Amino acid sequence: MNTQDTHGWPQSGLVHIETGDSFAAAHGGGVARIEPVRTAYEMLEALDIRRKVFVDEQKVDMAEEYDGLDRHALHALAYVDGRAVGTLRLLRDGDTGKVGRFAVLREYRGRGVGRALLDWVIRVSPSLGLRKLALHAQTHAAAFYEKAGFRVCGPEFMEAGIPHVPMEREI
Repeated sequence: MNTQDTHGWPQSGLVHIETGDSFAAAHGGGVARIEPVRTAYEMLEALDIRRKVFVDEQKVDMAEEYDGLDRHALHALAYVDGRAVGTLRLLRDGDTGKVGRFAVLREYRGRGVGRALLDWVIRVSPSLGLRKLALHAQTHAAAFYEKAGFRVCGPEFMEAGIPHVPMEREI
């Protein structure tokens, strides 16, 4: 019996993560609650956060930001006081999860929201059959990921006009 969907995700993992339905983490101003995206409205919230951070703030071209891969990904939202303030997506490549489109609204940065999102994806990855996580970190943010156990695994490169470094972490 096939237990994976067409994108390689466990059928129960793409929408309903058995071991990671909800995750709360303390941060500088309270608690960030992390939830997998389950509805079209939640997906719109994630896309709106990404637009504000990548397109409006960082001037990434909208066509590059919305690359057509979202329908193949698991997405998560971070909530503070009921407001969606951060997001990330996770794509699958064999037993490696590719973390991307990691964004936190400006007014919530430096308050632990990003770390809560990262801790969540690290925690749920084994239940999704992943053994490693990889990402392209904006170079200025590499130290943030290193604190969570990621290591730089290649030279700096440009992506969307912004310097990045490839990073990975075993689970």
